[in-house]
Amino acid sequence: MILVDEPRWPGRGRLWSHLVSDVSYDELHVFAEMLGAPRRAFDRDHYDIPENRFPMALLLGATLVRSRDLSARLRAAGLRRPKHLTPKS
Repeated sequence: MILVDEPRWPGRGRLWSHLVSDVSYDELHVFAEMLGAPRRAFDRDHYDIPENRFPMALLLGATLVRSRDLSARLRAAGLRRPKHLTPKS
């Protein structure tokens, strides 16, 4: 299932949401492509999407969840990749 939190994270002059899948990264990448999110917006286990794409994410079927629930669902699915455990490129 594709999950998104409300756009409340400030950065570069706008607000951002997190877009994740609790099924697979493949599902997430396909959804992000449909949303028009560039692959460079992918960060370890989620996409950062600007507030102007948030309504379209919901229209495409993303489920709105609270930020803490989003993280919990990622952990439960084994898809959470914390920054401190991610190998440096």
